Parts: sequence; C-alpha cells; structure tokens
Amino acid sequence: MAFSLSATSGSVSTARRSMALESVSEQQELDSSQNMEVRICLVGEKCYKNKQLQDAAKEFDVTVLESDTGEEYMSDEEFDTVFVLDTFEGQIFQKLMESDYRVVGPNVILECASKNEKLPFNARPLYCLAMSTLVICFTGFRNKEDLSKLVMLVHHMGGSIRKEFTQRVTHLVANATNTEKYRVAFSLGKPIMSEDWILKSWEQRNQIGCHASNEHLMKHKAPPFVACFVSFFGFNPEEQTHMEEILTSNGGQLVPAGDGAATHLVVEERNVKDIPFECNQKLRIVRSEWFWASIQIDACAAEELYTYEQTRLLETLDTARMTPGTPASGGRQRKRKRLKENLAQLAVDANRLSPTKPVPPKRRSSDFNAGLSMSAGSLSFLDDTPENVIDIADKVVEKALPDAAKSQPLISRKQQVAMELLETENNYVNILHTIVTLFKEPLEKPDQVGGPLLSPTEIKLMFGNLPPIYEVHQKLKEALADLLSAWDDSKSIGSVILKHADALLKAYPPFVNFFEKTKGVITKCDHQSPRFHAFLKICQTKPECGRQSLVELLIRPVQRLPSVVLLLNDLLKHTSKSDADHRALEQAIGALKEVMTHINEDKRKTEGQVVMFDIVNDIDNCPADLLSSHRQFIIKADMVELNGSVSHRGDNLTMFLFNDRLEICKRRLKVINARSPSTSSSSSSSQKSYKHVELMHLSHIRRVVDIAETEGCKNVFALVIKSAIDLRERLFVFTLVSDVLKKLDLLQCVCRNMANTVCRTDAENFMISLEPQDLSIESSEVGNTALNKAVRFATKTTNKVARAFSMNRTPRQLKRAMSTMMSPWGGNTPVSSMQVARLASCADLGTSGGASTPHGATTRGRVKSATVGHSVVKRL
Repeated sequence: MAFSLSATSGSVSTARRSMALESVSEQQELDSSQNMEVRICLVGEKCYKNKQLQDAAKEFDVTVLESDTGEEYMSDEEFDTVFVLDTFEGQIFQKLMESDYRVVGPNVILECASKNEKLPFNARPLYCLAMSTLVICFTGFRNKEDLSKLVMLVHHMGGSIRKEFTQRVTHLVANATNTEKYRVAFSLGKPIMSEDWILKSWEQRNQIGCHASNEHLMKHKAPPFVACFVSFFGFNPEEQTHMEEILTSNGGQLVPAGDGAATHLVVEERNVKDIPFECNQKLRIVRSEWFWASIQIDACAAEELYTYEQTRLLETLDTARMTPGTPASGGRQRKRKRLKENLAQLAVDANRLSPTKPVPPKRRSSDFNAGLSMSAGSLSFLDDTPENVIDIADKVVEKALPDAAKSQPLISRKQQVAMELLETENNYVNILHTIVTLFKEPLEKPDQVGGPLLSPTEIKLMFGNLPPIYEVHQKLKEALADLLSAWDDSKSIGSVILKHADALLKAYPPFVNFFEKTKGVITKCDHQSPRFHAFLKICQTKPECGRQSLVELLIRPVQRLPSVVLLLNDLLKHTSKSDADHRALEQAIGALKEVMTHINEDKRKTEGQVVMFDIVNDIDNCPADLLSSHRQFIIKADMVELNGSVSHRGDNLTMFLFNDRLEICKRRLKVINARSPSTSSSSSSSQKSYKHVELMHLSHIRRVVDIAETEGCKNVFALVIKSAIDLRERLFVFTLVSDVLKKLDLLQCVCRNMANTVCRTDAENFMISLEPQDLSIESSEVGNTALNKAVRFATKTTNKVARAFSMNRTPRQLKRAMSTMMSPWGGNTPVSSMQVARLASCADLGTSGGASTPHGATTRGRVKSATVGHSVVKRL
C-alpha cells in the first residue's frame, strides 16, 4: 500500500474509508498468498552463483529456482514466487514491482535463515530488515522528492510510516524544530533523528544483523538547532565567538543581528536594555539560557520558557542595584537610597539576633561589604533585605539616630564581630547549599533528559567530599544563631568553635587534599561533554550562583577556615583577658590552626603519594619494594652516564631521589617525546617512559664527588657505592643535563638525605671535590654526543651478538670450563689485582665497555660496575 505524506484532497472520513478498504484488500491478498505454495527465485548471476545465498534459500524447504530475469515465472499464478534481486533498480526490478510480486534482497534470505525464521510477507519490495519493527514519522520536510526517497528507503528496510504522530511511532525524522510533532516527540521521549540516520542505515543494508536502532547508527540524531537561523546580541566578543562555534557544530546557521532571515535572537539580558533594531513578528527573542538548555537536552528547547522580556530585565537590574555590596553607580540620590537600605539591613539583622533590637553604630563601607557580600554579582543568598526594607529604614533612622547621638551604642564591638561571623557563616552555608542543590543533586537524578550528563564516578570525584563539610557547618551555623539570639558579652564564641573542631578536622582534609583533582575532573568533563558544559553555563546564569562558575564556588571551602581564624582574632582583640571567653577563643584559634596545619601536612603527603604512584607506573620493571607508605619522593634529575658502570657509556639516565632510596632508570626519549604506543607485537599496552636499571639504599653511598668545573667538563659528578653484599667500591660517573636544576643543589640534597638515613648531622662531610684528572676524566671527551652515539650503537650490536651465543645454551660442564678459560685471572680473582685495575672513563671510549683488564683480556659487552682504584681510594 502506497502511503503519501503530502496533503490529500477530500475529507478525512473519505481518506479513512480508503485506507480501510486498502487494508482489507491487503489482508485478502495475504490470506490467498498463504494458501499457495511458496518458491524462491534467485534472479541474476550474482544471486544464483552465490553459494551462501543458495544454501540459505534451501533451508526454507521450498523450491529454489534460478533465472537471469525471472520473467518466465511471472505468469505462473499457482505459486507465491519470491524474487531475490541483488539491487533494487533497473528494468527487471521496476517490472517486478509494478506487477506486485514479492521482491526481497539477499540480506532478507540470509538473515531469516540464520535466525531460523520464516520469510516475512511483504507487499512492498523488502531489501533488508534494518528497520523492521520501527514506526517512523516525518516532520519539517518541504521538498517532496527528498521525502519520497526517504519513505521508499524506509520501506525497503522493513520500516513503517505514519503521517500523524501517535504512541505507536518509535522515531521522528525531523528537518525542523518549530513543528508540533517535534514538541510531542520530545515530550514523549521519542528519539528525534536526522535524515542521515536513514541514509547511513541504507549504506549498511548488506550487513547481516545490522539494525537502525544500533548504537552506532543512533548517533545520527537531529541536531538541536537544525533549520535555525540564530543571531546573538549583547555578549562579549569571546563569549559570542564560543557560542557561535557551538551553534554551527550543532546544526544551526549564524546570521547577523537584525537580519530578516533570523529565526532566533539570543540576548544577554544583563547587558541589554533594549533592542536597537526592528524585529519581525516570527522572530523568537530568547535569553541565553535557551541556547545552553538546548545543548544540555540535545534538542531544541521550548522558546516559550526562555522568552526575553523587557520588564523582567528592568526588575533584575533594579534588584542588582539594591543588593548590598554592589558597586556604586549614578547620582547622589541613589547613594542616599543605598545608605538607607544598608542601615535598614543592619537594623533587620539586629531585630533578628537581639531581643532588645539595638541599632548598630556606623561602620566603614568596606567592613560592611566584606561582611555581606561575596561578589558584586551575588543576588540572592547574600541579600536578606525584605520587601518593606525602606519602611523599616525610615523608622530606624528616625528613632535610632537621635538615641545614638545622646548615648553610647547598645551593640558592642564584640557583638558586631560575632554578628559578622554568623553572617559570613550563613552566606557560606548558602553557598554549600547552592552547590549541593543546584549542581550535585540534578546530576545525580536518574531520569535526566537525554540520559545522564556524567557517570557516577565523575560525580563522586567532584562532590563526594563536600557533604561532610556542609553538615558540620549547618550545625555550626545553628549553634552560632542560638548563641546570638540571646546575646550578652558573657557568651562564649570560642566554646562553640571548639565543640566542632574535631568534626572540622575530619571533614576538611579529604576535600582540600583532592581539590586539584576535583578541578581537573570538572575541566576535563567540561571540555569533553558539550551537554555538561551547557549545564554549567545554565547554572552560572542563575542568581543563586552569582555569575560564578562551579570551580569558583568549590574553592570557598578552601578559603573558609583562614577567614574564620581572622574573625576570631578580631573577636579576641575585643575580648578582655578577664573574660572567660578569652581563653576559649585562644583555644579555638589554636584548634583551627591545628586543623589547617593538619590539612597542609595531609595535602603534602597526598601529593607525594600521587607522585609516587605516577613514578612507579612510569617505570618498566619497577622493583615492587620501591612503593612504600613511609617513602617520600624528593627530587628528579636527568643525566648522562660517562663510565658505563650502571648501564652503558653515553646512555640517557634519570635519577629519582627518595628519602631513603636512589632509583636510576634509563630514559626512553622517543616515548617521552612522542608518548606513542609501542609497536612491539608482544606488548599490548603503551611503552613506559623509563626502564629500571638499579635501586640502591642511600646508606650504600659512601661519597658524593663534586667534579671541578673546567672549560670542557661541566656538571660532572660521581657517586662512590659500597653495599654490604658487594664489598667492592664502585664508581658511578654522570653529567647533569638539566637546565633548571643546579649541580650543587642536587648534590647537597643527596647528602642531606644520606645523613638523615644514617642519623648523622654532618651532611657536608659526605661530599668531596676532585679534579677531573683525579678520576681519569678527560674534559675533551665529556659531552661528545656524536662519539657517544657511536659507542652506544657499537655496544648494542655487541650485546646482540653476545646474546646469540648466550652461555645459557651451553651445557653446564662446558660452561664452567669456558668460564675458567675466559677469566683473565683464572678461577679466583685476587684482591690485589682488582685494586690495580684501571678505572673506566671517557678516555677509554675505544674499549667496548667499563674498566680495562690486564693481560690484554677483553671485558664483556655490558659492564655493570667499575671498581675504584687504589689511588682514588686514598683521595676519597
């Protein structure tokens, strides 16, 4: 049954009767077809020569025919013949379709056979089952030819079409956002797709099992601003450029403000008093929240909810001007009005906090703003002024000022500071409440439009450590309010703070220690998720946030304790030493400072542990005992080996100094520079930046040698090593390659940690200065990059050859015999011979590695250590 989406002539009842008759005709045809014998005809050489298709057709237990055109079987009405064509175009396809024969594609035969299902009865040509069970409705398409093509493809893939949007519709294909179908589909939670969804599904028609509802195809949703021509007005250039980029990437088209083709005008209402150009009646003038809400829900938001109104703008501006702490602007009358409101605000606070209703004395504007305002943009939770504030102000000014002139003010300075403490505590709790209710709770809702914005792990990383702080400060605020509700100077603020000190100590360290991690997660999600970015923008425009970002609000807990300490110090100044609260205030200040000290120590430990984990994870074959709870990372230094005692001469090494260990690694420069995955087939993960070479205890370092600086010998130093297992002294010679780290600073740091390890105070005695010639280091050879590269290449080649003739493949007896023959001193090496062995240095680059040996014997390709000569031992 052909079903057109265009407007039909005649009445609705006539169309319904026609559709009913067609349905009856189809049902009769279906019943008659079911009574006939079914056979399958493979039409075309590509079909009947396809072995897989032939085998699949035979599984239906019907007669399988082969034909080049299928014409010889068209006139046979005794059978229900299913013609299989590999393409739905050409004369053969047109003739079969016009004759109302059943036509299917190869994919239908293959998929039904694989699922052991019967062939579907199809009144229209059915190429595949990619849209089976789907009911699709279209909206916003003006070109009938494009619409007809899409409808035909949907039918070829087994989908159904509905003209009206009903509950049975599963998907809406939209080419516009200003239609009733679009609103109904969004309200019912139906997927709103683009025409690319149909075209991409058709492109994959030959893939067995591919369905249009698969995740990779459902990504082709209709963008939020499809067919929207949007202008922006009142935004700063940076913000407008950002919004224009998001607009074009989400299907919208940018037009200049005032252009007649515009469908939407997005206005920054805080910066726009009136629109300076004429707007047509069809233009939708909306606030910026509409733009970000559309990105968040991944659909065009209802413009009616975000309409720009001139009167609303003026009310908002008036509210902003009346907010305490707003910067002064305009005339003397406005200043007088603001002063009256400020005095009224103080009177309201006094009425709420004191039963005697005293009037506060005059205060500096800076003190007042500091107590009542967090920022100039804060509009709601910092402004407690009631609607009848002017009337209250008039009464207070008339009654209170004469009394203030005749007598001393009834509010003491101590009570003023206490009131300021309560006010700032109330503001702080309101900020925490805003974070929890405006950000945390909406992100945790399971029924978010368009799906969850963030994963539970990301939400926990952002807000997991905040609720304990919120709870303890709620209790602290209530305690302060109860104390000040019946105030006299004998009340103890310090005891209230001390009561909550332990709770503060438990609540703050987890938040402060991982605050940088929290910021990193927010920044990462903000950049990677456009919907979360839009959510943050919407929240930022709300008056509860005071135009502040989530990161700016989350930094408040980090700043809160120091500000409380300052207020307590101010309170202590105005409390006499004879007052019982003086001692309590001192203890409270000490307790808060102890909390801050504990936080700082925990933060340093946490940062050190994070660094430790990063180091361990970045070292290949890292020793398991390097990671320890008591171990702390001190410093890192990049260097080049000069004598081949650790790795190979000229190798790029890195030293990681810990408080009790020294880890030496080989740097993989290609990995560090490129950070590309390893191309080795044996490694499934990316290659690490460092490779473990040697880990030593700091107590094994006997001397730190500072090599004197000469014209050709720069940043060279050495370490003399002697462990309890290996009784020989070994000498490691390096040159520091860091441009930031100074050699002397590095060596002094090593000496200090050596002294701490062995519980000594004379760290300077661990270091000694020598000339390059004392250790047989020739300055002309230091830093010879070309020669070092040649030596490293030759050494690696020698190692490869040595591994090819590895002793591990030699029988045990022959191995012992060969070992005796290759040893230059026979079976046992005398100590005297070791002492006269010459120290390897840059002067020995002609040898293949390490120290030279007597009797003309050659050393192996990889020398692990170089022993210290007798003359050098005397100097050290």
